Amino acid sequence: MADTLTGPLPQDPDPVPDFPMPRAARCPFDPPPGLKELQERGPLAKVRLWDGSRPWLVTRHADQRALLGDHRVSADTDSPGYPSKAAGDGGDTKFGFIMLDDPEHARLRRMVTAPFAIRRVEALRPVVQDIVDGLVDDMLAGPGPVDLVEAFALPVPSLVICELLGVPYDDHAFFQDNTRTMVHRDATPEQRGRATREIAEYLGGLIGRRLADPRDDLLSGIAGRVRAGEIDHRTATETALLLLLAGHETTANMIALGTLALFHHPDQLALLRDTEDPALVVSAVEELLRYLSITHLGRRRAVTADIEIGGRLIKAGEGVIMANEIANRDPEVFPDPDRLDLTRDARRHVAFGFGVHQCLGQPLARMELQVVYATLYRRIPTLRPAVPLDEIRFKEDAFIYGVHSLPVTW
Repeated sequence: MADTLTGPLPQDPDPVPDFPMPRAARCPFDPPPGLKELQERGPLAKVRLWDGSRPWLVTRHADQRALLGDHRVSADTDSPGYPSKAAGDGGDTKFGFIMLDDPEHARLRRMVTAPFAIRRVEALRPVVQDIVDGLVDDMLAGPGPVDLVEAFALPVPSLVICELLGVPYDDHAFFQDNTRTMVHRDATPEQRGRATREIAEYLGGLIGRRLADPRDDLLSGIAGRVRAGEIDHRTATETALLLLLAGHETTANMIALGTLALFHHPDQLALLRDTEDPALVVSAVEELLRYLSITHLGRRRAVTADIEIGGRLIKAGEGVIMANEIANRDPEVFPDPDRLDLTRDARRHVAFGFGVHQCLGQPLARMELQVVYATLYRRIPTLRPAVPLDEIRFKEDAFIYGVHSLPVTW
């Protein structure tokens, strides 16, 4: 046995965990176990980001809603303490009004609210149904297996948002490639900036053409605001970029990831496939949104004045991250939260955020998902994965969670 110790005593490891946290092996639909541990310990915890900063992580449903509804919490990436997602976050990479605070946020948001009103969105349902049926027809007419992402999940929302905005779908490969780079967590600031500039120049050109030749589409409405002097051309372009990016990336990932989750819960898939009850389809969409929570890097804010939450003081100038995937598994709100149950009332989920910055396009996303989930499995009742789960590549490297591809057969 050694009589003496040589060298310095070992130091205690840094108790502040890194964020984002890794998911457990073979549990791709569940939040990282580290988030669950933090939620069980208390409402707030410090985490360490890529740049060494240490914002507060908020894990509980009630506290997240309280902060997201508080005017002392800023969405502006230039606010002191804002917890950035990656190098180059903020500045010239801002995407329209979602990274602004009121009153400017509210002013710009109101300019594009009308097309996303529930009544207007419902009028689009037959168009979306035709798109979904056409893509299913194409899948059934061709050989299998097919990649559900490329053949179905990505085209559905891309076709819809192109129809709504007035963007030519023939250019979908260009904007999908660039937006994929924009949401890639490991892309360099230069790569992300170049992709943003290219698609912004493209959209700016379309808005310029709408200024000269208006049509019945959302880009023409945005161009009309420029013509009226309410916004400048750059703000119009940023708004169009936000709508195009949010309009297809999020819904596409929900379609593919939701389908894969249902494959691994065959009782729930059968329930959805065999139902003739529209209310169950609505319920299923809300539960899948809760269960999967694809924006898995949290909603990030900076605190502009001292706030007490969960018995802790968050000081002005500190950052906060609302990890929505763990809030949507809060047992105080959703009993047995790790169980996928399409019959549960999941409407209080925070998949679309909360407060003034909650997702503008949520009525459109909900309607698209309702059409997809009510149609795909009914039209192809034997739809199943063509590869084992361990061969599926999940988007751990992106700001929006999902799968890179999903081979399916029937």
